[in-house]
Amino acid sequence: MGGTVAAVSSNGTYSFTKPNRDSITLIAGLGVEGDVHAGATVKHRFRMRRDPSQPNLRQVHLIHAELFDEVREAGFEVAAGELGENVTTRGIDLLGLPTGTRLRLGDEAVIEVTGLRNPCAQIDDFQKGLMKQVVGRDDEGGVRFRSGIMSVVVSGGVVRAGDPIAVELPDGPHRPLEIV
Repeated sequence: MGGTVAAVSSNGTYSFTKPNRDSITLIAGLGVEGDVHAGATVKHRFRMRRDPSQPNLRQVHLIHAELFDEVREAGFEVAAGELGENVTTRGIDLLGLPTGTRLRLGDEAVIEVTGLRNPCAQIDDFQKGLMKQVVGRDDEGGVRFRSGIMSVVVSGGVVRAGDPIAVELPDGPHRPLEIV
């Protein structure tokens, strides 16, 4: 089971979108080198106001490129990096992965999935009506967040578009992803 890195993005300043890069460097325990959200403790402004000492479980944000294909069919144009993700993937059901899944990105980098990204109002500020496309309902009527997953860096390394992604599921019973 695996896929491909479709794009990599980072931004050194707080901004909703992140420009695409030729490569990003992941640093163990911190995140994406030079990205505003890198750090051992939480870096998202809302979460910092609540408790700046929380561990940063949102070091690397991933979104599946297939989401962009789906929203395009609904009339929205969204490109890699525009929803604030660091890594855009193709060929992996990110939302179906259990908590604790490890993803090997390229030759060296390994990240561990911590949970779901909670979509925020900035998505509708980016394109009005887009929030309804990334928040839906499952078959039982429960809320389903589709705006990507969050992870922490276990082993650092350089990641580029075109790199393979290998999936390593955790042992034991699998825990579904929850908002982090």
